[in-house]
Amino acid sequence: MHRNQELYHFLVRNSQQMTEDWYSMVEDQDPSSIYSTKDPKIINTLKEQNQDYFLRLHKLFIEEEVMFFSEFKKWSEELASDQKHLKTPDHYVVREFMRTQDVYTTYINNFYKENIDNVSVDQLFSWLDIIRKVFNLSIYIYIDAAHKNTMKQLEAQKQMINELSSPVIRLQNKTALLPLIGDIDTARAKLILENTLTQCAELKIEHLCIDLSGVVIIDTMVAHEIFNLIKTLKLLGVKSTLSGIRPEIAQTAIQLGLDFNEVRTTASLAYALEQINA
Repeated sequence: MHRNQELYHFLVRNSQQMTEDWYSMVEDQDPSSIYSTKDPKIINTLKEQNQDYFLRLHKLFIEEEVMFFSEFKKWSEELASDQKHLKTPDHYVVREFMRTQDVYTTYINNFYKENIDNVSVDQLFSWLDIIRKVFNLSIYIYIDAAHKNTMKQLEAQKQMINELSSPVIRLQNKTALLPLIGDIDTARAKLILENTLTQCAELKIEHLCIDLSGVVIIDTMVAHEIFNLIKTLKLLGVKSTLSGIRPEIAQTAIQLGLDFNEVRTTASLAYALEQINA
């Protein structure tokens, strides 16, 4: 019921003006929004993207609904990956989708008024209803892409922070220091283990001082990971010294039944380094 060749051709003829109508409504002063740009090239790109969106949307009125939504979804997912838009706050992008929808429904209503003798009210409502579905799909796809992009960035930042927060610092005489700072969860503890083993092997370290003075709390899993690190280093021929263990961490380790007999410990980092270099 939604297909109509006359409506399709009417929309195609007016596509350029529809884009101009949309852009004339854009008022944005937020520098973080792509829509606030004064750069002619970016403005032209925005108009081209809007025009492409309209032209693909017009096909709704000449294609089968299932086929249209399948192709439109694929294209929308590609469009949603545009980095300039992903850097724009989501509510601004959604706002422009809503403005674009307003423009589109206005032209459908104009077509209805020009052809009121040949178009029923029920048909008009069916067009408006399916257009609403298309725009809802577009907004959903964009929000989903923006969310995935944000999670990807957060994960990359988390990984970089974890890597930077567990560096093996080479000293002298094939000794090194691993200063641990801040909260350590299970995921970070495993990353510390992997990075430390790799760096010790690459730097040919023979003695590693693991300083815990900057760590306030260690849970069961993290404590086990640290002891696993020490055991694994021993298999690689690397001696380990734990320094700066806080009283609360020591109590946790004792409660967990962790054996300190084979682990060299010192009260401070300075004393540990002094003993290592003695």
